[in-house]
Amino acid sequence: MAAAVATVASTPASRRLPAHPLSASTAAPSFIRLAGSSRRLRRVLRVSAAAEEPDVLPGPGAGELEMLPAGLLEDLPEGALGGSQLDIGGLAFQGDMGGGFAPGGSTGGGDGGNKMLDRGINTAIVLGASTYALTKLLTVDQDYWHGWTIFEILRYMPEHNWSAYEEALKTNPVLAKMMISGVVYSLGDWIAQCYQGKPIFEFDRTRMFRSGLVGFTLHGSLSHYYYHFCESLFPFKDWWAVPVKVAFDQTAWSALWNSIYFVALGFLRWESPSTIFSELKATFFPMLTAGWKLWPFAHLITYGVVPVEQRLLWVDCVELIWVTILSTYSNEKSEARISDGASISTDSKDNSR
Repeated sequence: MAAAVATVASTPASRRLPAHPLSASTAAPSFIRLAGSSRRLRRVLRVSAAAEEPDVLPGPGAGELEMLPAGLLEDLPEGALGGSQLDIGGLAFQGDMGGGFAPGGSTGGGDGGNKMLDRGINTAIVLGASTYALTKLLTVDQDYWHGWTIFEILRYMPEHNWSAYEEALKTNPVLAKMMISGVVYSLGDWIAQCYQGKPIFEFDRTRMFRSGLVGFTLHGSLSHYYYHFCESLFPFKDWWAVPVKVAFDQTAWSALWNSIYFVALGFLRWESPSTIFSELKATFFPMLTAGWKLWPFAHLITYGVVPVEQRLLWVDCVELIWVTILSTYSNEKSEARISDGASISTDSKDNSR
């Protein structure tokens, strides 16, 4: 607006007066007044232009600081004007420059995309596994559904699933127990991650699959042979045999299995043997004594009530609680070591700068 007024003011007065010859005499007084006003207007505009000479850059934060001389923006602390700052050719531009500028040039968009992708994959895994399991449970006797009502299907579902499990134990007991242990150890690690504060669909898939792999390949098969070995070692039917079996289980077998689980997970994480055994040494007794708060009471039922072929199923139901504890002990030191290594690497990079 000021530029337009300056243009009008700088235009010669003769161009702005009527050119008709008859009006020259009548317009003379007006011409004199207009010429004086034009001179005063020029002086005002010169003063205004001189006042505007300092390099002032308004920005979106001008509501807080209307006008700032050039160079002052560079001296202000970051965030003082409510926007990002960009220096170009010695001039400091304040405001949102096409989406904003973050320190280090990172907007965080890539991390957000990866996080959304991981959440989508985890959600698909959980929903797919849940759908498959429910479908298998509900359709175990679909060959006999002809003419059945929904009530009859739900009524006979538990009984027929139990019959199918017993048939699998007779056909291939080791494989059936391996599959149960694999599912339980995967679920247990997932529960452990949620207990540690991770959202339900933002769990570490690799960690969960490692735990499930150890449960499938080692726990199911070793437990099958261990319970038969324990029965042959203590074949007594007296009441005192139960606490003896529980004591043997919570000393020899628990110490052996906890060590196997810890070492197997360490090798699956590609850790060095020295690191694995040093961490095992630090967590061996805490893991063993933690089991004494749970397993002696559960094993009174295991060795006193449940038949030997059904024991692993009962134990795996309790394992959902125990694997949560076991996985937490096994992974917390490894994750803490990785976190400390990352922080040390970041500090060294900052110091090198």
